[in-house]
Amino acid sequence: MASTILITGATSGFGAACARRFAGEGWQLILTGRRGERLEQLQAELGGAVTAALTFDVGQRQAVQEALQQLPPIDLLLNNAGLALGLGPAWKVDLDDWETMVDTNIKGVLYCTRAVLPGMVERNRGHIINIGSTAGSWPYPGGNVYGGTKAFVQQFSRNLRADLLGTRVRVTCLEPGMAESEFSQVRFKGDQELAAKVYAGAEPLRPEDIADLIYFLATLPPHVNVNTLEVMPIDQAWGPLAVHRHPEQQSPGRSTR
Repeated sequence: MASTILITGATSGFGAACARRFAGEGWQLILTGRRGERLEQLQAELGGAVTAALTFDVGQRQAVQEALQQLPPIDLLLNNAGLALGLGPAWKVDLDDWETMVDTNIKGVLYCTRAVLPGMVERNRGHIINIGSTAGSWPYPGGNVYGGTKAFVQQFSRNLRADLLGTRVRVTCLEPGMAESEFSQVRFKGDQELAAKVYAGAEPLRPEDIADLIYFLATLPPHVNVNTLEVMPIDQAWGPLAVHRHPEQQSPGRSTR
């Protein structure tokens, strides 16, 4: 019997790439997203591999409960739906953007996990893979609430592992760094020029790279649990800690370490 994966945010990026990868490996797919037309296109492309294509917003509690209450057993929940909005300093941001990130990146993960997890525990098998981010561990200017939501995903994943000790249900937090998809276009609200600058001169991760990693995680022996997997493109690494220098306080003989 084929295994079943539920993918949130399947209409683009990591989600769509995972749908294609898992369909190619013989899995059955339950796809969710806010853009019904794109879901229909993906369902038409993947044919019989798609058990259901469900249009709803993961940040809406009642919508999640209604959509996910009558589903077949889920072997893998991929909490992929998420977004960043804006890159401005905290005192200038739009509060609506902050709330949207919290609703999608935090509440969406909570609602979908709570809907699927009881069945996994009852069957004593299953896997939850949460898409975190390097932003959950490494701050950067303008990352304020986005990074905070991904730090939540990281710690929530760890606490799920603690709760599930003694069961055969696995939990993994996959934390990508720079990856090129519609992510930056969404962050800059459709400004393709700004989005392109994020990746200029570098070779970022691709959605297909993330799909390969997720399939690898999903097909490890059932006694193996990868708690956290952080991945960056070779063109990305950490920089030195930022230090603000006060020119009037510096002198030739004074250390500025």
